[in-house]
Amino acid sequence: MPPLADLRVLVVEDEVFIALEIEERLRRLGCAVVGPVGRLERALELARGEALDGALLDVNVKGGFVYPVAAELRTRAVPVVFSTGYAPEALPAAFRDLPFLRKPFGAGQLEAAALAAFAGRRGGAGPG
Repeated sequence: MPPLADLRVLVVEDEVFIALEIEERLRRLGCAVVGPVGRLERALELARGEALDGALLDVNVKGGFVYPVAAELRTRAVPVVFSTGYAPEALPAAFRDLPFLRKPFGAGQLEAAALAAFAGRRGGAGPG
């Protein structure tokens, strides 16, 4: 059985090729990918309304920041991993404790971050 079998992971990424690569890697780990989503409004809807076990969020989505989505997920105790080209100190202080992948990242880095953040989750945090 894959290590993250049946975990529902939200992917928010506005770069199509990066989104497809993330989706493929998470599926190989057994995840049921929610998305990928390239719009903040839709990401927030999913964060509020879907059962989720984790999320991989691009920090900058079409010029807007994903922090409201991360805040919503945090209130639901859904683990979040950021993906960003920004340095960690550029993130708001409230989110500097969250794990992140520095773009560009490789498949191994993505898999390691997903395993560390999402392993052991089961049953999706339902809508708040």
